[in-house]
Amino acid sequence: MAEPDPEPMSSGAGQRLGAPETLGISTLDPGHRPPAMPPGRHVSIRVRMLDDTEELFDISQKASGKVLFDLVCSHMNLIEGDYFGLEFQNHQKMMVWLDHIKPIIKQLRRPKHTTLRFTVKFFPPDHAQLLEELTRYLFALQIKQDLSCGRLTCNDSSAALMVSHIIQSEIGDFEESQCRSHLLNNNYMPDQMPLIDKIMEFHSKNIGQTPAESDYQLLEVARRLEMYGIRLLPAKDREGTKLSLAVAHTGVLVFQGHTRINAFNWSKVRKLSFKRKRFLIKLRPDLNSSYQDTLEFMMASRDYCKVFWKICVEYHAFFRLFEEPKPKPKPVLFTRGSSFRFSGRTQKQVIDYVRESEFKKIPFERKHSRVQYNSRVQHNSRLSPLPSPRHHEVPTESGVPENRADSPHRRHWQESVLVSAEDPIASRATRASPTHQRNGHEDRTGSVSRTEERTGSTRQTHPEHLSTGAVANSPHLSASSGHSHGMVNGQKSLELCGHSPDGRQPSPLTSPLLNDAGSVRTDDEDEVRRKRFPTDRAYFIAKELLTTERTYLKDLEVVTVSFQSAVGQDESTPDSLKNTMLSTFEPLHKFHTGFLREVEQRLALWEGRSNAHIKGDYQRIGDVMLKNLQGLKPLTANLTKQSEVLLELERACKASRRLEGLCRDFELQKVCYIPLNVFILRPLHRLNHYQQILERLCKHYAATHVDFRDCRAALADVSEVVEQLQGSLVKMENFQKLLELKKDLIGVDNLIAPGREFIRLGCLSKLSGKGLQQRMFFLFNDVILYTSRGMTGTNQFKVNGQLQLHGMTIRESEDEWGVPHAFTLVGQRQSVVVAASSLTEMAKWMEDIKMAIEMAKTSNGPSSDLLTSNLTDNKCPEDSSVEAESEDDMTASHTSLERPAPHRGNTMVHVCWHRNTSVSMVDFSIAMENQLSGNLLRKFKNSNGWQKLWVVFTNFSLFFYKSHQDDYPLASLPLLGYSVTVPAESENIHKDYVFKLHFKSHVYYFRAESEYTFERWMEVIRSATLPSSRARVLNSKEPHLH
Repeated sequence: MAEPDPEPMSSGAGQRLGAPETLGISTLDPGHRPPAMPPGRHVSIRVRMLDDTEELFDISQKASGKVLFDLVCSHMNLIEGDYFGLEFQNHQKMMVWLDHIKPIIKQLRRPKHTTLRFTVKFFPPDHAQLLEELTRYLFALQIKQDLSCGRLTCNDSSAALMVSHIIQSEIGDFEESQCRSHLLNNNYMPDQMPLIDKIMEFHSKNIGQTPAESDYQLLEVARRLEMYGIRLLPAKDREGTKLSLAVAHTGVLVFQGHTRINAFNWSKVRKLSFKRKRFLIKLRPDLNSSYQDTLEFMMASRDYCKVFWKICVEYHAFFRLFEEPKPKPKPVLFTRGSSFRFSGRTQKQVIDYVRESEFKKIPFERKHSRVQYNSRVQHNSRLSPLPSPRHHEVPTESGVPENRADSPHRRHWQESVLVSAEDPIASRATRASPTHQRNGHEDRTGSVSRTEERTGSTRQTHPEHLSTGAVANSPHLSASSGHSHGMVNGQKSLELCGHSPDGRQPSPLTSPLLNDAGSVRTDDEDEVRRKRFPTDRAYFIAKELLTTERTYLKDLEVVTVSFQSAVGQDESTPDSLKNTMLSTFEPLHKFHTGFLREVEQRLALWEGRSNAHIKGDYQRIGDVMLKNLQGLKPLTANLTKQSEVLLELERACKASRRLEGLCRDFELQKVCYIPLNVFILRPLHRLNHYQQILERLCKHYAATHVDFRDCRAALADVSEVVEQLQGSLVKMENFQKLLELKKDLIGVDNLIAPGREFIRLGCLSKLSGKGLQQRMFFLFNDVILYTSRGMTGTNQFKVNGQLQLHGMTIRESEDEWGVPHAFTLVGQRQSVVVAASSLTEMAKWMEDIKMAIEMAKTSNGPSSDLLTSNLTDNKCPEDSSVEAESEDDMTASHTSLERPAPHRGNTMVHVCWHRNTSVSMVDFSIAMENQLSGNLLRKFKNSNGWQKLWVVFTNFSLFFYKSHQDDYPLASLPLLGYSVTVPAESENIHKDYVFKLHFKSHVYYFRAESEYTFERWMEVIRSATLPSSRARVLNSKEPHLH
């Protein structure tokens, strides 16, 4: 009897597993070579690709199947090759998979006359787990084949919807005569003719979709179908009833016709085996189940049995194990059963490998696509890589057609949190990238990094990753750019940029940044220019006031100009909301416009652009600040209205779905680079910034200095206002954070409740029957929510369960479970074992949870059930079998004409997901206090010269602009996980005031203009990259409270 070992290796628990060099397949980067070819006679083997092209590969007959598979994948520059396999018809006329371990000569009897098919072998439950655009394109081709041959059966609506996405990727936007002619000449499904009108109707609603977005939407529809990825093998039960067996990521499935009648989840299966023609499934004991402990199915022959058993072993290992199972030692005397085992990387290893590695995205061609997008973005032909990537150039404003750039579906800032691309082209090109890459992962979040290192002559043309994903969704990330991947957390991130379908990604973390060719080089000449300016520390403190005031005024314009034009003029916006926002922000905008003008004039005089500086009359700023802060006092009433604006906006959105949609669409625009509610609270945070600047000036000046008295008087004025508003600011920050989290979560009914306080969010691995699984945890003062991501097209997190803090205890349990950094949450009805990514993370979580438990003992906070579903504390959804979604449920699956509402993929929740870290409310408060902006020079690790950029630090991220006059950033770099240091001597950075940002293999150098600005950038960046304790923050706030 041949048996697999169904249990994962215990040694893999809790460990971060790398991809062994001898396992799996990855794109061969420059410097890597294909596996060595063993000696022996060579033979040409024909492989048919998914786009129906055929390629010949010259290979030794003694080579293993893996050598051939590696050659095929390297030919296509395919990174995620582990999802695919080579299939062929053996001498018994059965379709079998090429074994990676056995020599080819033992598998192919007539190699010259055998055609192998490159096809999808493992179908993941969520296409957002596919981090490469090329991989998703290959999956889309597989779906197209399955639909055409009738293997992927579904109802007419689903079939028509899928065909509409296929032809959108092939012929582009809808034009009636062209579409009808194309459908008459091409058959995409059996009995297509009656559905042509419905297909055309769906196609007309896909206007603006790029081929990459169409691939994503096609997979979004297909993955919800019952027959997605199903390969049926005929069988009979003990009574002789004709059935079919299949295997999926969840376990073994039983079909009658094309209807699934049973499913045996991997967690319920103890052993799979076969004996002659009998296929045996041995189940774990279950008192609540009526099944026998061993189920028996009869198949056509022993060979059919063995083929099905092998693919079950491989599916179980690929989706369930942490690492490749170790080979069993060979017995000395007798052999029993099959020696077959899974060979290759598991899905976890593939995802980790792609996220942690850097790859240059090589353009590929879409054979069937006629869509002529930017040649740097899409190439139309076949699955072999182009001879050489094109050089990046600085795009002009006309580089993107206005009608595409401004379409609502594309307005979301595809440079979202998870991916910071440094490609000038990406800033435009990402508009055409799949929206789901917002998150990163390209969700890869899209995150959010971009290639940082360049090689040879391509260095100038292929920017590399700033570690971010876009989102991913990133993802976060660059299905759109064709050259560079967005990366989150050092991981390929979804194109956070566009949308989470695949461009989100991320997301994600996905923003294209200027490359070396796109910005003015400033080196020695800039140094000479700086030497002409004042060197007094007070001057640079005043200059910080100027630079941050410019950013603040731009942020006010997001509310007063951009939001008003996009939402305020709509009839669905209540007059009360319009009046409240207008009366609150217009006076502030007008006042700060005048204030900024005065500060600019004073700095111009201070810098010596007139003769006034000779007398020293203008080498001060205290008088300007005193005058204007006294003028700001009458507007204090406006500052107290921020909570009214937040509440009024929330009520209006609840009352009007149209207004809610308008606000959501506005947040997807590039100009809204952080959550809208954060902009609304900006005036209150700005007072704290004035106070900090004045404190630094008073500390710097001697008591006899001409500017000291004015600075001290201005500090007294602003401190008085800050103290009055501090209590309401803390409440509003908590309310704003709850509003933001509400948008990130689905499955929550009443998150915003009186008395509820947010404490911490972040990633933990939850131990369940399936092993350690990544989950996003949200800690409040009364409850803990744990969620999962990836099963929706909206970049949101689905709540899986909740744990009430009342009566909870917590204990370390690393020794108990053998999992590093593990601790157990013991509730009244359920215990949950979780593991943090590091000892520091575990300490932060345990400290905050213990504090929250103590708060729950003494407070009468909210205790209502947060979940909208019937989830309870004593049920873990991920431990139960996966329920199939009906293909007819068009509303639930979002495969109807209405697309799922896009959701921003650049929130901190997505960054924490991709960076596997956490942040607390304390951290958010510090981030609001530590904001900075100004010009910096940036340099990559292996680049020559420096680039001048306008940089804004806020919300744990750096945002990059060409100049302070730009309306929206070109790129972003989330800083969670980064370290900030001073370059070592060995790095040969022979300049003053340089600091280094480092995350895994991503290194960036930034150069400030003075010692003061250098210290300030180091200070604020450390506030985002170093862990904070609750005590430290409370201490830091004391001066503001008293």
